[in-house]
Amino acid sequence: MRFRPCIDIHNGKVKQIVGGSLKDEGDCAKENFASIYDADYFAEMYKRNGLRGGHVILLNPPSSEYYEAALRQARAALMAYPLGLQIGGGIHADNAESFLEMGASHVIVTSYVFKDGRIRWENLERLRKAVGKEHVVIDLSCRKKEGEYYIVTDRWQKFTEVRLSLQVLEEIASYCDEFLVHGVDVEGRSCGVDERLSGLLGSYSGAPVTYAGGIGSLADLNRFRDVTGGKIDFTIGSALDIFGGKIPFEVVKDIRSCE
Repeated sequence: MRFRPCIDIHNGKVKQIVGGSLKDEGDCAKENFASIYDADYFAEMYKRNGLRGGHVILLNPPSSEYYEAALRQARAALMAYPLGLQIGGGIHADNAESFLEMGASHVIVTSYVFKDGRIRWENLERLRKAVGKEHVVIDLSCRKKEGEYYIVTDRWQKFTEVRLSLQVLEEIASYCDEFLVHGVDVEGRSCGVDERLSGLLGSYSGAPVTYAGGIGSLADLNRFRDVTGGKIDFTIGSALDIFGGKIPFEVVKDIRSCE
C-alpha cells in the first residue's frame, strides 16, 4: 500500500472536483479547490519527494475550448517529472505514443476501451500493440447502479453495461500493467472510502491497483488499510492539505508499504 499523488486539470487549471458533477456541456463541475499553481509545480513536488506513479488527468474532452490549455498544463507536468507520472483523458491507440513522448510513464484509458458501453477487445489489442502493455493503465472507475458497480466512461457521465468484478479484472489484466479505480460516488466528497468497492479490489491478487475516492481523514485511511489488507495503493485529492484539505501531505507521502 502506497500513496499515489494526482494532478487533475480542468478548464486549464489544477483543481479538485466532486466526481459525479462533471458535465461536458458548458465544461461545468462542482469545485472543491482551484490552485493558484500550475501543474508543473505539483509535478516537481512529487519528484522531490520520490513519489512515482501518480496520475495526471485531463478533465475536459478534446472537443472543449479548454482542452488545449489543459494539455499545455499536462505537458508541463510531464516534462517536469519525466517517467514519474501517468496521464489519462481522451487517450486512444492513435495518440497514446505521443503522451509517452511527452514524458508519461503510462497512459490511462477508459472510454476508448469501453466504447458504446461494452468491452472493446479489439481496442485493447490496438492499444497494447501501439505502446505495449507495460505502458497501459486501464481505468475501471465505477458508479453504483441497482446495487452493483458499473464502469463509467466519458468523464464518469455514462454508464457502461460492464459490471466491475474479479472476472473483469482478470480478463483485462493481460492488456495492461495496472488498474486505476475511482469510486465515483464518493470521489471528491471526503466522506469515507467505499468499503464494499475497496474490499472487492483488495481481494484481487493480479496487476497492481490504485483506488481513489472518499478518503477524508487519517482515520479513513486506516480503515482503507483494514478493508483492503494493505494490498492496493491509494490516491487522496480534495482532502490533502496541498489541495485545501486537512490531511498533511508530509504524512501520507511517506506511506510506501502495508507495514
